[in-house]
Amino acid sequence: MKLATLKTTGRDGVLIVVSHDLKIAVVASAIAPTLQSLLEDWQHKAPKLAHLSATLNAGKAADTFVFDPARCHSPLPRAYQWADGSAYVNHVELVRKARGAQMPASFWTDPLMYQGGSDSFIGPCDPIFAENEDWGIDLEGEVAVIVDDVPMGVKPAQASRHIKLLMLANDVSLRNLIPDELAKGFGFFQSKPATAFAPFAVTPDELGDAWRDGRAHVTVRTTYNGALVGDPDAGQMHFSFFDLIAHVARTRALTAGTILGSGTVSNADRARGVSCLVERRALEQIDGGRATTPFMSAGDTVAIEMRDPAGRAVCGSIEQRVVAAT
Repeated sequence: MKLATLKTTGRDGVLIVVSHDLKIAVVASAIAPTLQSLLEDWQHKAPKLAHLSATLNAGKAADTFVFDPARCHSPLPRAYQWADGSAYVNHVELVRKARGAQMPASFWTDPLMYQGGSDSFIGPCDPIFAENEDWGIDLEGEVAVIVDDVPMGVKPAQASRHIKLLMLANDVSLRNLIPDELAKGFGFFQSKPATAFAPFAVTPDELGDAWRDGRAHVTVRTTYNGALVGDPDAGQMHFSFFDLIAHVARTRALTAGTILGSGTVSNADRARGVSCLVERRALEQIDGGRATTPFMSAGDTVAIEMRDPAGRAVCGSIEQRVVAAT
């Protein structure tokens, strides 16, 4: 299934089912008014939505309408929890190397994780507001999953049953605010503004064989101001989503609707490019002694897609422009 949320006057929008060809959609409120309500009663409501999806794709659904991603919010406009990891340790290693910091051995065995702001996400076509360009605005292409209720102490081998949906994120960072925040020892806050998600949340079966071992073996393709900056393989996670779920649930249960992010998609093969500007700057620093790529400024555009082996954009496209805040 491909599920999206239309913007309405309410904060949580209206759940819709989108056809496989992305041309039409149908409102699903008779089954589940919002995506959160679906996640809280997945066992009973998901089969009904799957039937509606099959009816839609067979051309037999009533009251369909032309699908427009610009009308969409993030699939979950807000969530009870947004925990973002750093499963691509290659990214962490490069960024630390660029600033002359040693890589602790534990980073290869214990995932990094922070708890981001989840009270207000933004839609796939919403602007990135630039309050101050000196803050170092950066894009970040990430894969994410949404889980149902996860018990405390769940093991990686048990985690697969709890992943209900996959998403694609642009987890915007304000890079020049990060050092001072991290130096305080309490982690990110001001340096992590609202995250955007692609229009669709999809069930893992939408990826076919590309979803295996807790990893999405797809390409995350990012274009910046119309130029390709990277198309790394998202399947090259050091830690799988099963590992990330077990990590965050070690000492507490997770509530249905919790979102877990992969962190910036990154490959050791430099030919695959990057999914964020700070990684490109890190490579420039390592190779030439200084970073030359600027961070984003007003008027810049970014587009991010998660493409399956057949080249289809599984979750649709994130298409954003940086806009000066007024």
